[in-house]
Amino acid sequence: MKKIGLTLLTAFVGGALALGAYKVIENKYSDNMSFEEKQKVYFTSNKSTPVVSSTGSLDFTEAAAAATPAVVYIRTTYSSESGGKQDQLEQMFGDMFGQRAPQRGPQMASGSGVIISPDGYIVTNNHVVEKADKITVATNDHRTFQAKVIGTDPSTDLALIKISANDLPIIKLGNSDETRVGEWVLAVGNPFNLTSTVTAGIISAKGRNIGIIGSEDNGDDDSPFGRTRNQQSGPKLNKAIESFIQTDAAINPGNSGGALVNTKGELVGINAAIASHTGSYEGYGFAIPVNLAKKVLNDIKKYGTVKRGFVGVSFTELNPDVAQKLNITNNNGLYVNDVVPGGGAEQAGIKKGDIIAKVEGTPVYESSDLQEHVGRMQPGDKLNVTVLRDGKEKTFAVTLKADATPTNRTAVVSKSAEELFNKLGASFQPLSGAEKAKFHVNSGVKVTQVRPGRVFDNFEIPVGSVITSINKQPINSVADIDKAITNLRNGNLVISGYYPDGTNFNNMFQVQ
Repeated sequence: MKKIGLTLLTAFVGGALALGAYKVIENKYSDNMSFEEKQKVYFTSNKSTPVVSSTGSLDFTEAAAAATPAVVYIRTTYSSESGGKQDQLEQMFGDMFGQRAPQRGPQMASGSGVIISPDGYIVTNNHVVEKADKITVATNDHRTFQAKVIGTDPSTDLALIKISANDLPIIKLGNSDETRVGEWVLAVGNPFNLTSTVTAGIISAKGRNIGIIGSEDNGDDDSPFGRTRNQQSGPKLNKAIESFIQTDAAINPGNSGGALVNTKGELVGINAAIASHTGSYEGYGFAIPVNLAKKVLNDIKKYGTVKRGFVGVSFTELNPDVAQKLNITNNNGLYVNDVVPGGGAEQAGIKKGDIIAKVEGTPVYESSDLQEHVGRMQPGDKLNVTVLRDGKEKTFAVTLKADATPTNRTAVVSKSAEELFNKLGASFQPLSGAEKAKFHVNSGVKVTQVRPGRVFDNFEIPVGSVITSINKQPINSVADIDKAITNLRNGNLVISGYYPDGTNFNNMFQVQ
C-alpha cells in the first residue's frame, strides 16, 4: 500500500514539475513562437469543448459561437490627402471598407479583423489599413483599442496589426488545403457597420485567380480573369499572389478582413473581395486561404516583412485560344515566356518555351496552382517543377531565389503612440551581432519595410537602414520605439541612424 501511495505521489510531483517547467518555457519563449505554436499552447491550457461539425442538421450555432468573439470591428481614419482617393480594387469589386462620406478633413472607413493570438495580434487586409493614420479596434465585448501596423504584404493583400491587450479570445487556425468545394462555411464580419454578422454558404471554388491584386498596374489586360501572371521579381513583373477560396456566403462592404470559418469554427480564409457590379453582394465572394496567410503573418511578425522566394520565370496560362496563338497543342499548364538571368529556373535548366505541367507532382492548370505553392516557401527552398519539352516531361529541382528588390516601398501626426507608430510607416527587425559590428553600433533595429507616403518614405529612409535612437533613446526593439514615441517633449521627434551604405542621418519632424 505504501508503494502505491509513493508511486502516486511521485507521479503527482513529476507532473507538477513538468507543468511548471512547461509554463516557464512558454513564458520565456512565447515571443519567439509562431502563431500556430502559440495557438497550441492556448488551446492546450484553455480546455474548451471541441466544436463538432454540424452540417448534418444544418445548425451553425456552435461554429458561430466559436468564431464571433475573435472577429473585431476596425475603424480607420485618414488624412484628406491619403484617404480621399478610391483605389481600383474598390471600384471594380465594391468598397470593402464600408461607406466613405465625401467630406473635407479626415476621412473614415471601416472593416474587419481576426484575433489570432491572445496577446493582441490581428490579421486583416492590407487595403483595410493601408495609409491609415489612426486604427481603432472594437472587440466583440465592446472594448476599444488603438492598433499599430506591424507589417503589410500587398502581394497577398494581408496585414498584421497589434493592440495592447492580453488573454483575448482567438479563432483556431484551420487547414485550407483540406477544404472542399461544396463544403459549408460561415463568413463573420461587420458589413455596413453591422457588427458581428454571420452569414452561411458553401465553398464554390478553390484556387481562383481573379486578377484583382495589383490590377492597377496592368491596364492593358482585357479582364480581371485569365490574365498573364508572372512569378518573378523585377520592375515589370507582377508579384500578386492570388489563389482565393470562392464562396457564396454573403460578403458585403465592411466584411473585408473578416473570417471565413468551417463548421468546426476553424479559420480557413480571410475575406478579401467581392465580384459585384453594384458594390454589394451578388453571390461571389473571395477569401485568402489561411495556409497562405500563416506563412505571411509569421514572416511579418518575425522579420517585419515577408521573406519570399521566386522561381524566376514569367508565364502565360494556357487555354485553347492561347495555345492556338502560340501554335502549340497543349491547352493546359503555364507557358514560359521568359526566364530571369541568374534566377532559380534558369540555373535549374528551365527554358523559354517550356510548359510548366506539375509542381511537386501536382498538375498545374492555372497560375494560382503555382503561386500559392511558391507563396508558402522561403528563399533557398527547393521546388520540384515538371515541364513539358518536345512532348516529354522533365523535372527540375528549382532553388527559389530571394527578390532582387524590396517587396514594397510600402511606408505626418497625433500624439497617440499607436497612431504615431503607424505614421512612421515602417517595420523593424532587431540587429544581429554581425550587423551591429558592421555599422559599429551597440544598439539598433533594421528597417525591413517602408510604406509609401509616410515619414520614413518622405525622409527617404530606405529598407536596410538602421535606426539607433529616437529622441536620444537607444533603440533595440519595437518596444523601445513605442517607449520613445510616448510622451514626446516639445512635440519633436528626432530619428537617428545609418543608411544602408553606412552614412549617418539625424532627421527631425514636428508632431502635430
